[in-house]
Amino acid sequence: MHRLIPASHPEELDPADLSGLARVYAYPEQVNLGRPWLRANMVSSLDGAARLDGLSEGLSSAADKRIFGVLRALCDVVLVGAETVRAEGYRPARARAEFAAARAAAGQAPAAAIAVVSRSLELDLSAPLFTEPLVRTVVITTEDAPAAARAAVAGVADLVTAGRGSVDLVAAQRALTARGWTRQLTEGGPRLLAGLAGAGLLDELCLSLAPLLTAGDAPRIMHGPDLPIARPMRLVSLIEQKGFIFTRYCRPDNPEPGQ
Repeated sequence: MHRLIPASHPEELDPADLSGLARVYAYPEQVNLGRPWLRANMVSSLDGAARLDGLSEGLSSAADKRIFGVLRALCDVVLVGAETVRAEGYRPARARAEFAAARAAAGQAPAAAIAVVSRSLELDLSAPLFTEPLVRTVVITTEDAPAAARAAVAGVADLVTAGRGSVDLVAAQRALTARGWTRQLTEGGPRLLAGLAGAGLLDELCLSLAPLLTAGDAPRIMHGPDLPIARPMRLVSLIEQKGFIFTRYCRPDNPEPGQ
């Protein structure tokens, strides 16, 4: 892996060296002061498709999967939309031996929690995400979600209510932060990511660009109403591996993240 940006510190990264990748993707110091940092991790084709044959898996690579694993190993919680959970067959985050000591020293659980955003609560509660997590899964829904469904979910997951009619994402992030989960990661999907960006909650975007052209009608990595204003982002890291480009962008008003 060739790290090209920052240009002042070009370097070769061994994809098998998880500690090196963890250094590149370290969270900023603000998370230690109780302030949340929300990063997104997404993959896209060169022409902007967020899915291939209906799934993000077809756009991925071995290096992309390693970065995916490192980002999960660094975070406290993974925020994900119910549609993505259903489509991608989400499972609980797993503990990684390489990160056990660092997580324990930081006061983190052995693995990240998964927090599912769902207005309808149409979830398979018999799936491993709810029956086998190391850290109990969280489901974030609305106050007016069906009562029977809320009761069923509360039996297998921690239920958080935020907003009526649609999930209040600001309140949702506040609830996750109140649990001490300041290192936050979202894996979308496109509708949730658009909502988070629209609410001004997104601090960082880690975007993997696959060297593929797909055309078709797949959504972009954000799929929702236009943002009130176009949001500028600052490129802080760029890595190349076998034609794949792994970028890291942060909001220009945020402190410099780990390098």
